[in-house]
Amino acid sequence: MKDAKNSQKDAYALILDAIDVGVYRPGDRLVESELAERFGVSRTPIREALQRLETQSLLVRDGRSLIVASLNHNQLAELYVVRGELEGLAARLAARHATDEEINVLRAMVKEDHALLGDPSGMSRANRRFHKQVHLASHNVFLVQQLDLVHRSMALMATTSLAAEGRGEKALEEHAAIVEAIADHDGDRAYQALKSHISTAFEARLRLDATSFANEL
Repeated sequence: MKDAKNSQKDAYALILDAIDVGVYRPGDRLVESELAERFGVSRTPIREALQRLETQSLLVRDGRSLIVASLNHNQLAELYVVRGELEGLAARLAARHATDEEINVLRAMVKEDHALLGDPSGMSRANRRFHKQVHLASHNVFLVQQLDLVHRSMALMATTSLAAEGRGEKALEEHAAIVEAIADHDGDRAYQALKSHISTAFEARLRLDATSFANEL
């Protein structure tokens, strides 16, 4: 039987994953009883997980209710600045430390992900997997931890930039360039390739948001 500590960890991971994949979106209200029923976990670990998520600013108070937080324009820009620098550093370190096996895995991911073109949700999951592998290839546990925090905040975006027309194909070209820079052990090129990749993704997101806003007028 799972102990309370494991139940709390499971509840936290389950809720976080549900936010990450879009089951719960920015502005959605989270209710203890409904979460407990959905995930088959008692209300105590659910309550503790919600408190933890609120502390991390992934949930915010709306009166007595907890809702999934959202990012305003300035917060979004700030997040992408931090992400670009940290991801670029991860690529630079990966160019120095990645093993041949890790590079082979990255190359295989880029090749396999072409099958997901036209599926923004599938591409988004594959994109997270690719970036996580680059993070791990940096062989720096503290950097990986910080990037995990950044990517949790990325879950607060209602849509993926990969939904923009043509963005999927372009993103895979950028991924391939990142991998080859890492394979060539060119830290500067890897840093620039990944930072540019994040910048282009941010621009695509801004275009999506602008189009969505225009459609609402």
